[in-house]
Amino acid sequence: MLKRTFSTIILWSLVLVCARCFGATGCVWFVTAISVLTLNEFYAMLRRMGLTPFNRLGLALGAAITLAPCYFEPNFTPAELLALGVIVFSVRILGEREPQNRIETLGWTLFGLVYVPFMLHFLVRILLITSPHQHTGIVLGLWLVAVTKFCDSGAFLTGLAIGRHQMAPNISPKKTWEGVVGGMLTAVVVGATLAWGCRAYLPANFTPLLGAVTAVPLAGLAIVSDLVESIIKRRADTKDTGHSIPGIGGVFDLTDSLILAAPVGWVVFHLL
Repeated sequence: MLKRTFSTIILWSLVLVCARCFGATGCVWFVTAISVLTLNEFYAMLRRMGLTPFNRLGLALGAAITLAPCYFEPNFTPAELLALGVIVFSVRILGEREPQNRIETLGWTLFGLVYVPFMLHFLVRILLITSPHQHTGIVLGLWLVAVTKFCDSGAFLTGLAIGRHQMAPNISPKKTWEGVVGGMLTAVVVGATLAWGCRAYLPANFTPLLGAVTAVPLAGLAIVSDLVESIIKRRADTKDTGHSIPGIGGVFDLTDSLILAAPVGWVVFHLL
């Protein structure tokens, strides 16, 4: 628990320093680094399954997909880069992999590109929002990260304290319905508080009430994302995706709750 708390403080400090010192561009590169590291851990789990993903090209495309809204559009969109990946991997699979697992290798390699960098590139789109204030996108991005990660922390602590009823025993036995309620309530409080405290940088209609309401589906998606990662880890027969973050695990264990929430957050913020 002490290691987890220490790592959380260090990570939030890095995020805030990056936002303060390097602005949106620094945050975009930070998200890209996190995206590539997450995808690398995903591909490492594939290798534990006995597959051989196209690791280096996949990571390069993953970086390009995440950076696309900032540097490559309108010439190359993330969807077009994904299409490029489908073409290249389909050609390479004809002669570079064993016949018994060619389809699985192709499918899982492409799924990794869709599930990690393509989904996280929506967080980059959020960071690039400049209306009504030049820092609006950064604040909205931090709001999204805070809501999803504090949901994770709230669920963990509540489940640890009073968790009794298992939510998905066949997927993640330690997760409880009490933890789900605690996590979502935490997300609501964080969403409303940040919407009020950062109101000078946010759209006028993003009130504390709207912040609280919006936090509910995002928190729910964060919990689902966590369960999806647990399914993948069970398939790979591994407890943690890595050991790079003391008390938390790997980078995938850090970003899992953002993956499904980022596109929905982008849609909500875009409408605002």
